[in-house]
Amino acid sequence: NNLYPHSIRKEVEDSLRRLGTDYIDLYQTHWPDPSVPIEDTMVELLNLKKEGKIRAIGVSNVTVSQMNEYINIGQIDSDQESYSMLDRKQEVDNLPYCKRQNIAFLAYSPLAGGLLTGKIAPDKVFSDDDHRKYHLQFTQENRNKVHKMLSELKPLTEKHNISIVQLVIAWALHQKGCTHALVGARNPSQVKENVKGGDVMLSEDDLKQIRVVIGKYF
Repeated sequence: NNLYPHSIRKEVEDSLRRLGTDYIDLYQTHWPDPSVPIEDTMVELLNLKKEGKIRAIGVSNVTVSQMNEYINIGQIDSDQESYSMLDRKQEVDNLPYCKRQNIAFLAYSPLAGGLLTGKIAPDKVFSDDDHRKYHLQFTQENRNKVHKMLSELKPLTEKHNISIVQLVIAWALHQKGCTHALVGARNPSQVKENVKGGDVMLSEDDLKQIRVVIGKYF
């Protein structure tokens, strides 16, 4: 979260050297830095873009107000935020804003750290060195709710002949304003499964049914 201009330039140039390339397609700020005026940050990003070192400018974990400050200086191309069936706060402000402003919205953690894959049993015991043991989202009570919710969504997976993972990814991509889903994977087979989620077409009735189910639990 160091957004001082000199730091941004150093990080970009270090990345270019390590990657062995002349430019970065999309460069995003990760966290806001309250110690640096947004104008200073954006001016440096625009300079790097003019120099051809980055091709697009993105932000992450920001408010609409902060995006407005960026836009007052120059164009931003993407906003990356946490978004999933269990974390829908972006539907209030950022998603509608990005849609209006034609800004790409990159949803990270659409599978909620694996919780929405259906592979984490409600009675699973996490080891002491597993961060999920101390995360509120992974309490046994919450896992029970997720398990019940996913069970109610199973008929839709059967209807479309897809996995619950593909349904969850497809749901995110069908939300107004959401243009991309950033999904983690541990092996090639998971990558192949995840990618197919982008091809799933859900009807308005499907989406309405999913909303009703989600609303029962979260």
